[in-house]
This record gives sequence, structure tokens and C-alpha cells, in this order.
Amino acid sequence: MKNKISDNNIKSSRALYLYRKLMMGEVIFPEKEAERSGVVKRTVLRDIEGINDFLRSMEANGEHNGKIVFDRALKGYKLVPEENDLLSRGETLAVCKILMESRAFRKDDMSAVINKLLKNCVSAPNKKLLSELISNEFYYYIEPMHKKHFTETLWDIGTAVNENKVMDIVYERPGGIISEVRILPVGIMFSGYYFYLTAFIDGTDKERSMNASDDISPVIYRIDRIKDHKILNRTFIAPYNDSFEEGEFRKRIQFAHGGKLRKIKFLYKGDDIESVLDRLPAAEIQERKANGFVIAAEVFGSGIDMWIKSQGDMIMML
Repeated sequence: MKNKISDNNIKSSRALYLYRKLMMGEVIFPEKEAERSGVVKRTVLRDIEGINDFLRSMEANGEHNGKIVFDRALKGYKLVPEENDLLSRGETLAVCKILMESRAFRKDDMSAVINKLLKNCVSAPNKKLLSELISNEFYYYIEPMHKKHFTETLWDIGTAVNENKVMDIVYERPGGIISEVRILPVGIMFSGYYFYLTAFIDGTDKERSMNASDDISPVIYRIDRIKDHKILNRTFIAPYNDSFEEGEFRKRIQFAHGGKLRKIKFLYKGDDIESVLDRLPAAEIQERKANGFVIAAEVFGSGIDMWIKSQGDMIMML
């Protein structure tokens, strides 16, 4: 009985090892795997067929993970995703272009992200052409001046936001000023080359804040400037929950500037009203006049003032 259990464990471990390699996009060479595991080639082929049976059963339950096929050119077995689960050529090109235009990451980090997209999200015949389409633009890619790796910090913050966990952060402001603050993280956003953390100051710790005030208003932190962080084992209820939902809150944080909630009204004299409504998701057209549109909006902070100035004579505050 013990030998039978042991054999089953060995078989399961071998199959799990093959499954993991396939899910990571690696090719399985039966002869090589047989030699590594100390079994005959036929045993490895049975393992592969067993994994394929598992994938088919998952598909019957509505999960499409693809199927294992033999690649004659490579002389090995690989996992081929369902075509519908892959990005189309146009979708992949669009995502790569958006990523590079964002200039959000260091060049080495951007290279890693794009290579993973091409490897895992598009069919093999299109990979070479897509690589050629973006190669020149990537060659001239300009990385952000901060030159920092921050994706792990980004993930930690996302986890804290999702679980409503209080955080302590060490933050470096322009000029090298270091501040320590306890915050209630409520969202992550991207704007103008940088990722930002939107947070409220913990009411029990406002004296440690660099932007403390009596009103309930969000503070914005550039994530690449967070030098250290700690997620506390304490949850919170976001201060804005009683006034409007999180989705509505996010519509009003558009300019990476914290501050009080403001109500504004202006006359837009331009032709592209869609661009204004896209820029201000919480805005609405109150009236259409002969010389433009009367727009009312709610926003947090003073970032809106800089945007309005950038529009020149096309916007007149009311």
C-alpha cells in the first residue's frame, strides 16, 4: 500500500511539474523529461495526455485554458491558448503603443512588460511583425527621470486599497524633504507619466501629515517617491463613504492634486466637447449656447485650475 501511495505521489509531482512548465510557455521535450525523471518516454506522453484530459474537463466547466499540441518545428509539446483568449494583432499593438507613450517605467521594466505581452498574449505568427512595428519606437524610448523600480510597491498599495488597510509611508517631497505619515489608501491612478496613490490622512495621526487639515479631503502621493511603506494590521472605513460611492469619488480625482471637493462652472467655447467630458468624468452639460457649452463639474483640489489655464480663451469661468 505504501509503495502504491508513493508511486501516485511521484506521478502527481511529475505531472504538476510538466503542467507548470506548460503554463509558463515552455516546451516539453519527452525524451529530455523522461531522462530527468528516470522514466521511459511513453510515461511522459501519458502524463501529457493526462494534463490534456484535465484541460478538456476544465473547458467543459467553462474555463478555457487551451490545449497541448505537438510542435513539429520544435519537436516538442506546448500549450496553445484558445484563440479567443489571445489579444488580437490590433489590440496588442494598441496596448504596446499606449504603454510606451505613457513612459511610466524604466526602459528595462518596459522591455520586460512588452516582451511578456508579445510572448503570452498574441499568436505566434504575429509576434515577429509586432516586434518589428514597435522596435524603432522602443529604441528611442525615454524612461522617467526618477529611474526607479516600483511595481512591487504598486502591488502592495493595491492590496492595501483592496483590503482597506491602514499604511505608514515614508515620502520624499521635491527638494528632498522626507515626511512620515499614516494614511488610509483608497485608490491608485495614473496621470502624466506617474502612478499616484490617493489617500486620506488617518484621523488619529494628522499631526504627522505634511498636508494636515480639518476637512476630509484626499492627499495625492507619487508612488515612485514613496521610499518605504508598511501595511498595518488595521482596517478603516473610507471617510467619503457617507457622501458618494468610490466610483463617483474616482471621477473627481483627475489632476493628481489633493484638496477640498469643489464645484465649478465654466463656458467651453471650443468644438471638441467630447474631450472635455472625457477629461472630467463627473462633468455635465447644463446648457448649450450660441457661443459654446455651459459645463458644471465637481473636482478635488487645484489641479483643475492649471488645466483650465492651458485651454486659453476656449474656457471662461462663470
